Amino acid sequence: MNATSRVGSVRILGTRVDDVDQAQAAALIMAMALAANGPTRQVVTVNPEFVIRARRDAAFHAVLEAADLALPDGVGLIWASYILGTPLRGRATGVQTTLDLAALAGARGMSFYLLGAAPGVAEAAAAHLVTHAPGLRIAGTYAGSPAPEEEEEIVARIRQAAPDFLFVAFGAPQQDLWIARNRERLGVRVAMGVGGTFDYLSGRVPWPPAPWRRLGLEWLYRLIHQPWRWRRMLALPQFALLVLASRLRGGPK
Repeated sequence: MNATSRVGSVRILGTRVDDVDQAQAAALIMAMALAANGPTRQVVTVNPEFVIRARRDAAFHAVLEAADLALPDGVGLIWASYILGTPLRGRATGVQTTLDLAALAGARGMSFYLLGAAPGVAEAAAAHLVTHAPGLRIAGTYAGSPAPEEEEEIVARIRQAAPDFLFVAFGAPQQDLWIARNRERLGVRVAMGVGGTFDYLSGRVPWPPAPWRRLGLEWLYRLIHQPWRWRRMLALPQFALLVLASRLRGGPK
């Protein structure tokens, strides 16, 4: 029985989301890492955009289904779970989970590899992490890309660095598909897709103040600072309408 076998889950518009809150997330991932044998364990950070994408992208949906842990990263999921009558206990965001896991890993002298984001961003994020978590080792950083022609080189870099944890910031769904394609040969304990986490940790994008985070309005704060993201936000009203329609039909679909 692995560390996540006792975690409950719900379905939101057909996508599995595990009932894990912020207080549990890093400890579960660490337990998963310490128990790891065989292929890399995969963690996904599900938000409403993931759910909408998974409805039309069978490959992405399959990756989310096969993930070892599907964290509820997005206040919209919490709202939807209550509307659908299957309430989640809370959120577990990619940024905070990375910070919490860094502290646990630092205490054990374990190592991170940061892959993705714009050139220089992963390095700045790594510098922040080692300040935040004394004892944490950074096995490597690389911007790279999810392009198939780079895959062999990136996998070779990771295998040579031999980190305990791999964090991939290629954006969804590319990061999650990339991990799923390569998890059999990465040689790391756990790999997690983290979206814009490196941008926050590096200071490239301001992390929302605590009141915004408590209200689950990180998406709005980031939109204010990066208005070009407005097209991605179009998934939110679509998600809300689909959740309400599902509720009117009688429950989760």
